[in-house]
Amino acid sequence: MDPIFVNFQLPQQELALIKRGLTVNVTTDALPGETVAGRITAINPVVDRATRNIRVQATMVNPEEHLRPGMFVRVAVALPTIREVLAIPATAVLYAPYSDSVFVVEPAPADGKAGKGSVVRQQFIRLGEKRGDFIAIASGLKAGEVVVSTGAFKLRNGQPVVVDNSLAPDFTLTPKPEEG
Repeated sequence: MDPIFVNFQLPQQELALIKRGLTVNVTTDALPGETVAGRITAINPVVDRATRNIRVQATMVNPEEHLRPGMFVRVAVALPTIREVLAIPATAVLYAPYSDSVFVVEPAPADGKAGKGSVVRQQFIRLGEKRGDFIAIASGLKAGEVVVSTGAFKLRNGQPVVVDNSLAPDFTLTPKPEEG
């Protein structure tokens, strides 16, 4: 049991990012607060036809034999590259079959129809990965644009708005549900 092997699967989209030797961190409820580190030692060359996943094996040092065969563990692969992404709260997205969109806050046009202040413009976007309360934007939005993060379903294109963040929820990458 020392070393011990951890077998897990990753989606085929991750194939280009993983390679032998990458660090893997394993946690389990049986060892609260403890993380066991290891390395990827094998990547199956065949993608599973049914799930489109790749089988991966990591080797973990286990001198105290805390990890046992058949245990359920959570595996986190430490990827070597960091990508910059534009992320917004997932609550800002209006999901629709034809295309997802957000409302961008802009200065009111000079023609005076909307008055002075700000208006919203519906902007169609392509979504990327989701992490916690955030979702990455693949295209359709630029850094620095202000989006409506809550209540967007009540808006329409060109509507005047007043920005009030006093009741804005706290968005986090690791949300924890409230008990009670």
